[in-house]
Amino acid sequence: MYIAMIASECAPVAKVGGLGDVVSGLSRELEIRGHTVEILLPKYDCMRYEQIWGLQKTYENLLVPWLNSQISCTVWFGFVHGRKCFFIEPHSSDNFFNRKTYYGCRDEHLRFAFFSKAALEFLLKSGKRPDVIHTHDWQTALVPAMLYELYQTGGMENCRVCHTFHNFKHQGIAGKDLLLSTGLGKPGYYYDKARMGDDYNQTAINVSKGAVLYANFLSTVSPRHAWEVFNTEWGYGLGKSLYHHRHKFGGVLNGLDYEMWNPETDPYIATTYTADSFSDKSMNRQSLRERLWLRHESKPIVAYVGRLDTQKGVALIRHALFHALHKGAQFALLGSSPEEGINAEFFKLKQQLNDNPDCHLEIGYNDELAHLIYAGADMLIVPSIFEPCGLTQMIAMRYGTVPVVRAVGGLADTVFDYNYSDRPSAERNGYVFYQPDAKGVESALDRAIGLWFDYPGQFRELALNGMECDYSWNRPGADYVNIYNHIRHK
Repeated sequence: MYIAMIASECAPVAKVGGLGDVVSGLSRELEIRGHTVEILLPKYDCMRYEQIWGLQKTYENLLVPWLNSQISCTVWFGFVHGRKCFFIEPHSSDNFFNRKTYYGCRDEHLRFAFFSKAALEFLLKSGKRPDVIHTHDWQTALVPAMLYELYQTGGMENCRVCHTFHNFKHQGIAGKDLLLSTGLGKPGYYYDKARMGDDYNQTAINVSKGAVLYANFLSTVSPRHAWEVFNTEWGYGLGKSLYHHRHKFGGVLNGLDYEMWNPETDPYIATTYTADSFSDKSMNRQSLRERLWLRHESKPIVAYVGRLDTQKGVALIRHALFHALHKGAQFALLGSSPEEGINAEFFKLKQQLNDNPDCHLEIGYNDELAHLIYAGADMLIVPSIFEPCGLTQMIAMRYGTVPVVRAVGGLADTVFDYNYSDRPSAERNGYVFYQPDAKGVESALDRAIGLWFDYPGQFRELALNGMECDYSWNRPGADYVNIYNHIRHK
């Protein structure tokens, strides 16, 4: 099978969050299974070009219809950790991708609508005919609509589309200018609520809603989150449309890149180890303490790694920090926020706790340090308000670090409580709480920290249970192959 991934991110060359990890990890798994995968990306000026091998021009003067004219593009090709990637570079005064940033521009809807249009033009004019086009999140949600409304008669009638929602909070709300720019036109047609008309704004279209209608299959990144979209507010208004098309919607749990996150070979940790040499994990705990200026005492280290924003439960992270210290543990935090106010709050907290020998806050992101924290910590707190999938809890378990999580989305699909899960004891791998409040965090942390102090042998067994879990791309890769085959033969 030939699969074209059209996305705004691919780790590590252009990565902001988990989307980039999914695109690279799933593509690698599909190639291992014998399929041909090509990834189409914007050519951002801020990409990590050192991660691309053999970057060269592969298609010049690709003319993409836009407004009442055309924009010329150059398409570049290169390998990113073995993945075949095409980078689309538009030449226009709009400078869509020459802005020293991936996201956050006022014309965001037009930037990614142009990229989506250019990706389809490239496939058409280069003679590429994927069996399946896999699009990701709102940035490329316009591809299914344009494929079926504009490109079906141009030789691409056999292409099928799978669209994955990574975060329903961002849906791509736009106006008539997007329809006119892309050549879709017909505002009266697309503003129909049965197509792309936004349910809450009569003057807007919703490109994610368009994907719901036009894509052959729709997925989100965990089975639990698929349920939440129908039954809670976490569908952010798309639940009704998705329920109407529920016959082609399902949750596929994201996988983890087991080559990148592997304590047996990790070059960023002090001492490599496996489940059989689990005692060597203590060397990483010692190294982490030295790196973060934590005192060397017989205490568990509780960690948080990730974004600091409302979704991740900022207030609960802060509460977990102080409660862990109160219970005799140490706390290490690595993260930053897209919101200046939250960053300022945690910088202030860092200054407040600067002289505390049991606590260190690193405001920012450092990939090397993240690896060491996963290897050196004993527990990882993930108190998310909502979490479509989450990778941090999977990484923690891979490194024998016990996750303490709230039972939402992919966290509920991957972490099973040591005390209360109905699974066999060998499948229990962490601690779970349900209410997004201080009492919930305390109940789970108290049990985890208590087990570490009072029953170290049982805590070790729990950590080893996590290391035995398989959250690689093996099973999700098989699920997506089944989805692709299903839509190809419809």
